[in-house]
Amino acid sequence: MPRIDSEKFYKAALKKHGVSSCGLHWSSDAHQSIRFDKIAAMLDDDLTQSAIVDAGCGFGDFYRFLQNNALHVNRYIGIDSLQEMCDIAREKTACEIIRADITKARLPVADYYICSGALNILTPFETELFIRNCFASCTKGFVFNALHGDKKSDTYNYITIETIESLAKRLHAKRIKFEEGYIEHDITVGFFK
Repeated sequence: MPRIDSEKFYKAALKKHGVSSCGLHWSSDAHQSIRFDKIAAMLDDDLTQSAIVDAGCGFGDFYRFLQNNALHVNRYIGIDSLQEMCDIAREKTACEIIRADITKARLPVADYYICSGALNILTPFETELFIRNCFASCTKGFVFNALHGDKKSDTYNYITIETIESLAKRLHAKRIKFEEGYIEHDITVGFFK
């Protein structure tokens, strides 16, 4: 069972802050941009032939980040579980946006899966299902950020490096990469095939 109701969690933020980084529970546009930059740095330098799926795409802001930084992709697909997010992302990106529960759905195959923030309110069990499904659906790698550490919270999901390494081993990731220290309690991880 989910720790909190994600639909209520995000709808309340959207109502209070509108279509903004704060409407996705990010503290600022700058922090969202830093996280996107760390994810993009783990992807291939040339993405023009790559398909990317943004798991938990929110408003489709990662697609706009790529476009604004001249990082053009062959295909971008967003997936989110909230209809409101999907509607906004479709309007903002003009790309394919799928409404689905990533922990359970059959996902499209793509070169890369990325995820920024969607793991933060899942339970540890849901986090593993989410990561497993994304990694199984990519051909090159899954890059994600998460709250990092062994902190206990009734709302947020923190993950340790040991837990990440154990999961990467169980998933038979050929290579794993970490980036930390850019924002307190945040880590960017790449699982590569």
